[in-house]
Amino acid sequence: MIDVERVNGQKMFINPDLIKFIEITPDTVVTFTDGEKILLRTKPDEIMQKIILFRRLVGLPELKL
Repeated sequence: MIDVERVNGQKMFINPDLIKFIEITPDTVVTFTDGEKILLRTKPDEIMQKIILFRRLVGLPELKL
């Protein structure tokens, strides 16, 4: 799980393995594999770094960018 922040300041944890894609608008929109979307204050670059760290910690292969 990685920590992120919603636009209203609420902190939450999400499962990065369920992220389908991340959209860059004035805010960050994360779409999950089930179609659910959340609006975040956390920047996409920060999310990517957290996903890389998460994958290193659990021993999964890193994303190929």
